Amino acid sequence: MTTAAAPQGRSAPGLDSDRFVLWVLGAAVVVPLIVFVVVPLVAILRLSFVTPDGLGLGNYVREFASPKFGRIVANSFSVSITATLITVTLAYGFAYALKRTTMPLKRTCGAIALLPLYAPSLVQALGILFLFGRNGIINRTFDLGIDIYGFWGIVIADVLYSFPHAYLILSAALAVADARLYESARMLGAGPARIFRTITLPSTRYGIISAVFVVFTIVITDFGNPMVIGADYGVLATEIYNQVSGQGRMELGAVIGVVLLIPAAIAVLVEKLVTRQHGAAIGENAQPLQLAPHAWRDRAALGFALLVCSAIAAIVLVVFIASFVTLWPYNMHLSFRHYRFEVQNGLAPLWTSIWVSLLAAGIGVVAAVAAGCLARWLKPLQANLLYFLSVLPAAVPGMVLGLGYIFAFNHPGNPLEFLYGTLLILAICNVYHYHAQGYLIATTSIGQLSRVIDETSMCLGAGRLRTLSAIILPIVAPAIVSIGVFFFVRSMVTLSAVIFLVTPATQLAAVSVLLLDDSGNSNQAAAFSVCIMLVVAAALGLFHALVWVFARRRPLP
Repeated sequence: MTTAAAPQGRSAPGLDSDRFVLWVLGAAVVVPLIVFVVVPLVAILRLSFVTPDGLGLGNYVREFASPKFGRIVANSFSVSITATLITVTLAYGFAYALKRTTMPLKRTCGAIALLPLYAPSLVQALGILFLFGRNGIINRTFDLGIDIYGFWGIVIADVLYSFPHAYLILSAALAVADARLYESARMLGAGPARIFRTITLPSTRYGIISAVFVVFTIVITDFGNPMVIGADYGVLATEIYNQVSGQGRMELGAVIGVVLLIPAAIAVLVEKLVTRQHGAAIGENAQPLQLAPHAWRDRAALGFALLVCSAIAAIVLVVFIASFVTLWPYNMHLSFRHYRFEVQNGLAPLWTSIWVSLLAAGIGVVAAVAAGCLARWLKPLQANLLYFLSVLPAAVPGMVLGLGYIFAFNHPGNPLEFLYGTLLILAICNVYHYHAQGYLIATTSIGQLSRVIDETSMCLGAGRLRTLSAIILPIVAPAIVSIGVFFFVRSMVTLSAVIFLVTPATQLAAVSVLLLDDSGNSNQAAAFSVCIMLVVAAALGLFHALVWVFARRRPLP
């Protein structure tokens, strides 16, 4: 009897250990998501209903009845729709040129197209002002009289800012194609225009729809560009800032935050639904499309790609040059005076940004990889719930999340109130602002590992913790590094998520760029922007070096 009971006594701890690991991992992933995403959203939603007479719809009634509010909503949708149409059209043509022609300089053009990802969003508006503003070098030199402030200034800046996001989505959609369809169409006498209309466009429709909703979300929630170049042309993102920081009307800021949350959330949800349906365009017997040189087409594609790259590169280049100009555009002599940072806090915001970004990278890697591993081991229903929680931040504009942090954590009754005003809350806000992207990278990488690995490991007596530490994590190490770099880069350049959370002691570089430009120190704002871009470039260089090391590493015998 004792002998028969012994195996059960030995096997139970193994089962309990695996279950305990799963529970601990689940708590470590789900609890922070609830605390740092759901609770702030509930807080901002609740405050939007708080009136002097108690809870009610008074704030919404007052705000919706205001002619100014209606005009701001109309402005936001006008800018977003216009910028989305222009961006997706340009990005589709650019992606088509790089993926469906044999034009030269593909890698160079692709790298230039991604430059806006590595700078604060307001750099685009800053560069446009250096060129076409009232004191812009082109405007003054040729006496063009261009009034770039307002609608078209915001649209152009947001087109440049959101372009790389649309390009990445559309280039993925155009990267694969079934050669059999194109060959059949040519044999039936279809010309290039008809082939494009009947085969290429339909086969990339999911990518187009996804790009439309992603760009729309980016533009309608953008804060930096409208703040710098919008002048009196108000949009929802700038109105939240004006209500909260300018007038201290927290409840009205909450109302506008809820209003901004609705179209952003709808756009993200539709984009996710569209993305999930993607994948049936290419069958298992598909043949890869072979590109043949075509002189006229390739020259036209190269010309278009160079035109787009010139516009993107010109913005970055003019900001770089302006950071060395003594006084733009009156004294064009070059000097390093703007890199002395003889303003309040000096260079401290840049170092603060680096520390916050490193902290966000560490926390982000743990949060994203833990969520990815947990999703691997959960049952389908539980995994779907985790997916919803993990991608929920993608539907929350950065300004809304940051505003929610004020309401949730700047309250004496909250046990986490000690976080408010610290570098840690800035890092946490950045992590959960971009958590959806980190989670999707982690789940994609971990999901590529066969389930047989887990089964074999458990058959050999290893539990989940041992399988995770000895097998899964070493295999997905390159993806882990990429997740860390992603959180670092986004934390360095983000503005909207932290604009309400910074203090004089925790000032960040991206916020300093905004404040310097707002005070008229555009050249120093350019210098700070260059410093941010150099730090990001160094991080990306280190990332590529680590990838090279991982690629050359040989498995142990």
